[in-house]
Amino acid sequence: MTAQAPHHYHVAALYHFALLPDYIQRKEALLSLCTSHDIMGTILLAEEGVNGTIAGSESGIAAVLDYIKSWDGFEGLTAKYSYADEKPFFRMKVRLKKEIVTMGVPEINGAVNPGQYVKPEDWDALTDDPTTIVIDTRNDYEVAIGSFKDAINPETKTFRDFPKWFDSKAKEIRAAGENPKIAMFCTGGIRCEKATAYVKDQGFDDVYHLQGGILKYLENIEADKSSFQGDCFVFDQRVAVGHGLSLSDYIQCHACRMPLAPDELKRAEYSEGISCHHCYDVRNEEQRRRYKERQKQMEIAAEKGEVHIGASKI
Repeated sequence: MTAQAPHHYHVAALYHFALLPDYIQRKEALLSLCTSHDIMGTILLAEEGVNGTIAGSESGIAAVLDYIKSWDGFEGLTAKYSYADEKPFFRMKVRLKKEIVTMGVPEINGAVNPGQYVKPEDWDALTDDPTTIVIDTRNDYEVAIGSFKDAINPETKTFRDFPKWFDSKAKEIRAAGENPKIAMFCTGGIRCEKATAYVKDQGFDDVYHLQGGILKYLENIEADKSSFQGDCFVFDQRVAVGHGLSLSDYIQCHACRMPLAPDELKRAEYSEGISCHHCYDVRNEEQRRRYKERQKQMEIAAEKGEVHIGASKI
């Protein structure tokens, strides 16, 4: 029996909040290093830190991560690894931003006064406390397929909506005369960490966030001991994962990003790459025409054994 060939590409998703006042000057050296090691993907730099996903060889990714870790305050940088048989990115970009995750409140620096990390194995003890308010900082389409038991769903469309939602929630908390613990979580940890800085800026001190996010929790906590219900949406070809990071059976609508379960593919509004029941009534015929043409080009590329670049553009 022939041994299975190893995955050709290593993929690293990374972020770290730390003060980086000279982030503009660091762009070219970082881009040059990535290019020299044939690394592809995107890295965002801002005064509050670094965020990105890159792919390439194991040694090339290690060289890039070691370089970033050499910056003051970035010694604790970690990455989440996955693997791919085909090239997941076609260019290398280093972009300068006001925020490494866009909340739309630039004066809130994620590197300044964030909440306390909570390890996955300690999360349930914190959230089981009836005095703890548990908040899901993800978007509505992510929450739709899974979340922690009894967590509040802000029903946000984007992370930019979170500050306005929390301002309203904060009024409720103050009106009730409460001084609760506030515990927040997201997919990989970056949004909830930024959210804790905002919440603390509003005058709440007992604030926590799940270290490594839902993904680290699902990786470390066994299903029969878990308080996470459903699956976790991820921003890659897997669409969603369950406990042990096992692949779930969702696909993603290429028109609106919504995750779709197998039974939803049977609905009349669903057409692969073009529409689903979530977006059928909010897309016009011109948009559907463009989606249909994109789907056709993707199918032609697949028949040739190629990857159509537009396949990742939703």
